[in-house]
Amino acid sequence: MSEGTAELPAPPAVLRDTLAGDAEFLYRVYAGTRAEELAMTNWSAEQKEQFCRMQFQAQTTDYRANYPQARHSIIEREGTPVGRLIIERKEREICIIDIAILPEARGGGIGTHFLRELMEETAAASKALRIHVEKFNRALRLYLRLGFQPIEDKGIYLLMEWKALS
Repeated sequence: MSEGTAELPAPPAVLRDTLAGDAEFLYRVYAGTRAEELAMTNWSAEQKEQFCRMQFQAQTTDYRANYPQARHSIIEREGTPVGRLIIERKEREICIIDIAILPEARGGGIGTHFLRELMEETAAASKALRIHVEKFNRALRLYLRLGFQPIEDKGIYLLMEWKALS
């Protein structure tokens, strides 16, 4: 580092493309998103796992069919996978198809880091940034704090949008 320059802090995490060998990790991330919800059931651990595996497979199939141009990434912190990010870039918008962090890695700024990067990209391209979020998802508070606005109520989901101020 030369005199008079400050070293920028390293980002809390980096992205890499999803690989075929990531399937079990991706399942763990998905199961982590359902843990609180499933804790309220009286299902056995085996029933919860069967349900999660079935839902994970359905979600994976749906995402591949409905977002064929999406980029599927693994979020890594210090070389360890901690989450996933699925983004589809369109002509007038960038869609966050999914962002999920393992429960033990939440709260450290990883999600905010990538959301802010996407906001910068969106602003530079004069596009909108959109995400669907379940109304009971605790991440809703983060999206509101970052300036996302609900633009459509879709039952259990809200379609939220962020646009740079003109």
